[in-house]
Amino acid sequence: MNYVEQLNRSKSKPYLFSYRRCPYAMRARMALVESKIEFDIYEISLRSKPQEMLSISPKGTVPVLRVNELVLDESLEIMKWAYKNSKSNQSNFLESDQQTAAKKLIEINDGKFKDFLDCYKYFERYPNKSKQEHRENCYFFLDILEKRLKDTLFLINDERTFADISIFPFIRQFMNVDKVWFDESDYTKIKKWLTLLVDSDLFKKIMVKPSCS
Repeated sequence: MNYVEQLNRSKSKPYLFSYRRCPYAMRARMALVESKIEFDIYEISLRSKPQEMLSISPKGTVPVLRVNELVLDESLEIMKWAYKNSKSNQSNFLESDQQTAAKKLIEINDGKFKDFLDCYKYFERYPNKSKQEHRENCYFFLDILEKRLKDTLFLINDERTFADISIFPFIRQFMNVDKVWFDESDYTKIKKWLTLLVDSDLFKKIMVKPSCS
């Protein structure tokens, strides 16, 4: 089945434009799958974005979720929609103080940390500092996460929540920039946390390349 045929058949089902390795798309897919939302997916090419996606989201970034006439093109909004419409019992409904903590962590991740992470990942583009210096700029957030994981398996409590799924793909990206260094680092709690998430059935499911691509 080609893409247009797939799209036409998906009018009554949520349809996600995605890119498998994008951390924003990863967390959107994780939320949708964890929430047991049935959806179709199209794996885009970053070099040749489909006009059908650009027509509903001109900014041209993934993920983009279309639900009938509703279009969501921010990953956190897709996650919130998924959990709101969840067909399963999730551990993502937190107490007020936990929600505040989760929101703060996600804001730091998506803001200052993501900026530093991009400089570290693409350090050749930012020669004003060495690769090590760019990596060191990221430590502030890893220190925060390491401290939060001192007494719990996950960032908020002992259950995987919205916060873990929101942040995990970016810490995984940090790890993969220099995995040898990361494996030898003292971030033992983060490494354990990452292993739980990387080895989860949820992550394995969302990393399977769609057959319709």
